[in-house]
Amino acid sequence: MRHPLRVLLLSLACSTALAAQAQTAPARIDVPAGDLATALNTLARQSGTQLVYRADELKGRRTGGVQGAASAEQALEQLLRGSGFTTRRDPATGAVLVVRQAGATPPAPAPRAIPAASGGSAAAEPVTEIDAVQVTGSRIPRAQIEGPAPITVITAEQIQAQGFTSVPDVLRAMTQNGGETQSQQSASGADFSPGAQQVDLRGLGPNHTLVLVNGRRIADFPMPFKGRSNFTDVSNIPIGMIERIEVLTGSASAIYGSDAISGVVNFILKKRADGVTVDVRMGTTTEGGGESFDASLVSGFERGRFSGVYSLDLQSQTPLWAYERDIQDSTRDGPTEGSRIARRAYLRTDWWDDYIDPGEDTCAGLSGQNGGSTYHAYRPRYGYYCGSDTSIGYGTILSERRGANAYASLSYLFDNGSEWFADLQAGYHTVELFRDVTAWSYMAPDGNEEGYFFNQATDQVEYWQRQFSPEEIGGLNRNMIETTQKTLGLTTGFKGSFAADWDYEASLSWSQYKAEISWPQILAARANALFLGEQLGEDDDGFPIFDADPARLYTPLTRAEYDGIAARSVYHPQSETGTLALTVAQSELFALPGGAAGFAATVELGHQSYELNPDPLATQYHYYSWKDSDGHGSRNRWAAAGELRMPLHDTLNLSVAGRYDQYRYSGNSIGKATWSAGLEWRPVDSLLVRGSYGTAFRAPDLHYVYAGIGNDETSGNDYYYCLLDEADDCSDYEEGLIRTRAGNRDLEPETSTSWTAGFVWSPLEGLDLSADWFDIDMRDQVQDMSVDAILRDEAACRLGELDIASPTCVDALARVTRSSNDTLYGIYVNPVNVARETTRGIDATARYRFDTGIGRFTASLNHTWVESHDFQQFDGDPVEDQFAINSGFDIPRTKTGISLGWEKSAWSATVYGQRLGRLPNGWSYDQMWEEGDPGPWIAATWRYNASVQYRFDDHSRLSLAVVNLTNEKPPYDPTYTAYPYYDVSWFDSVGRQVNLQYTHKFGGSAL
Repeated sequence: MRHPLRVLLLSLACSTALAAQAQTAPARIDVPAGDLATALNTLARQSGTQLVYRADELKGRRTGGVQGAASAEQALEQLLRGSGFTTRRDPATGAVLVVRQAGATPPAPAPRAIPAASGGSAAAEPVTEIDAVQVTGSRIPRAQIEGPAPITVITAEQIQAQGFTSVPDVLRAMTQNGGETQSQQSASGADFSPGAQQVDLRGLGPNHTLVLVNGRRIADFPMPFKGRSNFTDVSNIPIGMIERIEVLTGSASAIYGSDAISGVVNFILKKRADGVTVDVRMGTTTEGGGESFDASLVSGFERGRFSGVYSLDLQSQTPLWAYERDIQDSTRDGPTEGSRIARRAYLRTDWWDDYIDPGEDTCAGLSGQNGGSTYHAYRPRYGYYCGSDTSIGYGTILSERRGANAYASLSYLFDNGSEWFADLQAGYHTVELFRDVTAWSYMAPDGNEEGYFFNQATDQVEYWQRQFSPEEIGGLNRNMIETTQKTLGLTTGFKGSFAADWDYEASLSWSQYKAEISWPQILAARANALFLGEQLGEDDDGFPIFDADPARLYTPLTRAEYDGIAARSVYHPQSETGTLALTVAQSELFALPGGAAGFAATVELGHQSYELNPDPLATQYHYYSWKDSDGHGSRNRWAAAGELRMPLHDTLNLSVAGRYDQYRYSGNSIGKATWSAGLEWRPVDSLLVRGSYGTAFRAPDLHYVYAGIGNDETSGNDYYYCLLDEADDCSDYEEGLIRTRAGNRDLEPETSTSWTAGFVWSPLEGLDLSADWFDIDMRDQVQDMSVDAILRDEAACRLGELDIASPTCVDALARVTRSSNDTLYGIYVNPVNVARETTRGIDATARYRFDTGIGRFTASLNHTWVESHDFQQFDGDPVEDQFAINSGFDIPRTKTGISLGWEKSAWSATVYGQRLGRLPNGWSYDQMWEEGDPGPWIAATWRYNASVQYRFDDHSRLSLAVVNLTNEKPPYDPTYTAYPYYDVSWFDSVGRQVNLQYTHKFGGSAL
């Protein structure tokens, strides 16, 4: 398709026109007379408006109802008329707060029904109790925004004002999201989970953050994070469909699931639409490349008791290539002389790793390769080779993405007040990214990648290495990693009331994630034959013998020759999760001094499964430097939970919750009870003092349990020869290793305790302050066995320090393999329950809203400071401070977000800043730096976004957003000698991005 953006725009325009034509007049809102709280709940259900109020304040208040209101705002005004209450909108959550008017009188008699349109008459329908708005953190209907555990709410308006264009960008800016995850440039992500992105609350790993959509679990990405653990992909959640994001970073395990160790991220999608809203956004970068297009359509309908909202989101992102940015388009961008040498496109060495000079004429014959950049290059202390400076810049910084998401939320109200509901989501995305060009060196049939062979043609042991140029491949686009993602989710059920004052919800939710992932590969045996010919046996030292003409190494391949050794390895992974749940709730279970106690109980039956479905050849030694593992398995779960909220006094509330989960898989049955408690104290209306405590447990990830045997590459110190030589520094004995890994079906669950303590204070009108201390202690964390510990045991056993017949020695010696010359080659590991990880710190926020003669201003500050983050691999090991020099961890101690917004009449503008605290550099790992050097840290960095918005009228607006306003690049790090010379987990070189967005609403109330 030559013009995808044009086609998408045309399709959107046609869809908009048809939807607008089909749209009927807005449905009238009718609310019966009676209890005010009941009336507000009915209005919230009919209109989709989030209403928040204190139930105790509304006791005894009645309303005359409303008939035929054209909008929720009009209906709300009439319901509250004469009640002593008014409304204001909370800018942090988007909720409408029902608050007492200054000088309000005690409950007044119910006013007469006021018709909103002529010809109306009072409705005679019975009053039906409807659930109040539910806020993440509790299943009990609650009349307050803040509870015992801190909740961060990010509204759709904030997302747009702060310039974010994707869900990963929104979550990455959260100060509580402190973990090192995979970016679109991540080599690990390209190898294991291309196209997926994660959220990592508190830096405890993406698998410990529970991600929900509309309060329901969704299927994991079907490939494991870094080849290890399961996680939820947030990259294809459509940003245009989000009403708000609620993030609970306190204890939530007893409510949402025992596995919510570090917190919950709950995406609330739009549930109400009057009219048709169309959003179109186009973006580009000021330095070129990375153009994007997004369009969404949201609409709804009401046909009597049947209503719904539906939306469609289209997305298109063109790739941004590394060679399009000066900071990383060449090896000459490296920070040191050693890192600036040309890349080794063609390399031949002897047994001692000295380079065998191909000669200037040979390299001149290759000068047309890699875009004409190949030349006779030199590496100090090694020698000459044919290399290229610019062939390093072939990766993508931003992936190419094309996709569509569809979503519908439907409901039907029955005569008895019960309701049928259903949410349906479907997504289809294609993602293409480029990690690097394919390459080859000799790989033996048994998978040995040392690469040395005896060359009969030159009578010496040699090593050959070859990278394939774009000219040989047929263009970079032929070797993209290609991913097709298909997501499908369905939730349906019934809710209503029984026994007069009990509410219930019975639901079935199911989610599936299917993918097809295709990696470009080199067929090892065919490439061996092409470059080396047939093997002629082995020499006395065990090296394979070939009669290989070096000219073959330095001859560019034809397209046919390359296609003869190239292939694609295609996987078809999929995952599913399903839950059958029944919840009952009673908002007035029994009376207490502070009001009625609320109760909720839930029972759940769940099933989870995954299948990697790899290319069968990928699990053998078939592709060069690629032997993967299979993995598939499932488990069943049942759970029962209860929650009790008790107002002990007008100013004091206590919440307690308990839960029992049991998992069954492969003959194992793992069950555990968890509980939580929270306390809220309001000594005055403007101050909330709160605290929470909870326990959690998490069954091991499916891939930790069911992973098949596979290989990856790592390194380790050869302690045997280090101690044999009585060396002072064993790091000089570091060797590359092939790590073989398999799952462990005998893993125990992970456990944790968590507590928070803090306050929310509103000392002035428009000013809100909060601070919360958090502390999480996770035990029995699943980690792979330590390579270093195994190598230490192996050395002690071989040197006689441990009994060679002991179980420790038998196990260690069986896990380590050595080459024919006794050098380290491979190691075998399993995941085990070993680690303990703890983190504690403070989250602080401040928001201030004030009016001036030039408009209304809103300022906000979010800040997270981590006091400590410690890790212990094994019992008895030293506790590692993850912020210490040479800790090997790469997380910031602080993250900050600031925002300043302004609005006046039709105009509004926002400036948003993100601060990332200092990070370790290479000197931190080496513990070596000189006087005058910057030291072992990368200084804290700032990035700014800005947006301006103009409303043409109540139904149309235009927004201009600039991401990275000052065009900041990754900070210069003189120690980061590996390409692209900066930490891709935290930085990128995209630069300034400009996005223009137009929003128009056909019919309905104002935007």
